[in-house]
Parts: sequence; structure tokens; C-alpha cells
Amino acid sequence: MNNQSRRRLLESACALAAATTLGPSQPGKSTMLARLLNGENSEPPLKATACLETEDGAKIYYEDRGEGQPILLVHGWLCSSRFWQKNVPDLATRFRVVTLDFRGHGNSSKALTGHTIKQYAHDVREVIERLRLQQTVLVGWSLGGAVVISYYEQYGEDTRLKALGLVDSCPFPFSPEVWNSHSLRNYNYEGMNATFADLTADPRKFAIGFTNRMFKQKPSEADMDWVVAEMLKTPPWIAEAVYSDFLMSDHAKSLSAIKVPVIVFSADSGVFHNGIAQGKAIANQVPQGTFIPFEDAGHILFYEQPQKFNAALADVVKAL
Repeated sequence: MNNQSRRRLLESACALAAATTLGPSQPGKSTMLARLLNGENSEPPLKATACLETEDGAKIYYEDRGEGQPILLVHGWLCSSRFWQKNVPDLATRFRVVTLDFRGHGNSSKALTGHTIKQYAHDVREVIERLRLQQTVLVGWSLGGAVVISYYEQYGEDTRLKALGLVDSCPFPFSPEVWNSHSLRNYNYEGMNATFADLTADPRKFAIGFTNRMFKQKPSEADMDWVVAEMLKTPPWIAEAVYSDFLMSDHAKSLSAIKVPVIVFSADSGVFHNGIAQGKAIANQVPQGTFIPFEDAGHILFYEQPQKFNAALADVVKAL
């Protein structure tokens, strides 16, 4: 099998995975599945729903919609690109919107290596290069915010990057600094290991508890079902590997050196009890920081208040 045939087969497999996991709010499910089952190798209804094979052999699932200024949305720990389902359809009417699943998460391959913030940022870079994105607005939620900062640390001088977005994120969860609202602040190794023991012992119970902490109000049964199902796609050993690296990696030291605009969204929730104060402190450390608080939403603020989030992000992007 030559490289072109191998890539077509890989992308068809990823498109089939997407067809079988799309939620009811995402059109094209039956059409995509029928075309693939009929043996067609043409592109699925999205501009691109495919997998990229990284330099070290991981397969990264991504979706590409819309035209214009590129916005690349990266999700948080244990999550996937599906978490942006209330944002992508609207934003893609005005911008080119790309989402991806980190290695080990969602529809991406469950590779046993590379589960560090730095490598995840490098995977993002490979997607940007594959899609030839220019002047990209790179937005990261939670752990994805650390990935976004790591991307800047590695590739910030490249003109492919226009601005950053940090969505309810902490750049150094183990930090002892007063701005840090993470429950494991001040190098809480015992808490880290207890968290991982709970995840290993009962991943479903852990996912349910985490979901409840993410929402400001109690999530509906439907939301609980799909969120937990997505979280269970990430094996515990992968989740623990990347989260331990997230906890111990100091990306806060890079904030003052960021030369592009940064928009910071934050909320108070069971994940960050003082998240709004934390977000404001982070934005103040960035030379071109813009801070937008969400008083009536939680950690998953872009899902609970999608209209506010979409409008705020669109306004900032248009003003760049």
C-alpha cells in the first residue's frame, strides 16, 4: 500500500469514527456513514474530518469547518472536540474553525507515548501545518490552555499565530502563588496521587464527579450521559500521564513574555472556586491581555453560555 492509499484509508476510518459519535445536534451523521459503508473515499460532508499521523506515529483526529480567519479550539483534560458542539456551528458561519482531539482522547489513537503538554502542543503544530493555517487564533480550555501557552513557547515567533485564548485555565496548577485557585496548589503531591487512585479505581464514578464540578448548575441527564461517555474514551493511564505533567509544568513564567493578544475567559466553579480572580490575575500578567468573566457559568462556560462566549470571541477576533 502506498502512502496516498494509506492516508485515504486512515482518513476514512476517522470519518467513520466521527459518524458514529456525532451528537443529535450535529447534522450529516447518516449521510457520512452511508457514504463510507458504500465504499466511497470522497471527502465527508465537513470540509475535512480526518486523522493526521504525527511524526512519532500517533493519529490525531480533527475537524475543519467554515472559511476565513482561522480559529483552532483545543479541549481540556479527559475531554474531546465534541465539547465545542455549541460553539463551532455558529463560529464557522464567520470564521474557519478547526477542532482536534488530543492523542489518547476522543477519536484520536490511544498512543502509549507523548502524553506531555509540550508534545500535545507539537501535535497542534502538525495540524496547523497540515491545514496550512495562517494567522491562527489558538484557543485552549483548561489543560488546553497550558497547551496553548506551550505552543507559544515553542513557536511564538512564527507568523502562523495571531492571538491566544485561555478558557478557564491555570498555567501552573502546582504553583504556591496566591492567584492559583487549583485544588492541588502548592505542590500537593498527596492530593495528586489520591486523585489518580480514584480515577484508576472507578473511571465512571470519577467522570461523574468531575462533570458535576464543571457545571454551574446541575447538568441534565442528557449532558451527564454524553460528557461521561466522552471522558471514558481516555484510558486512565493516559489521563494520569498528561495530567501529572500539567500539574508540574510552570507555564505561568511565560505569561509576561507573550507578544500577541490574549483573551482570558474565567468562571467560579467546583473546578476553580476562585476562578474569576485567577483569570483576572492571569490576564494582568499578559502585556496584551483581555479578561472576560462569566459569573453565571462554570468551568464549561462556553457550553453553558455559548452565545456570550461565541460573541465575545468573535468580537476579539474581528478586532485583531
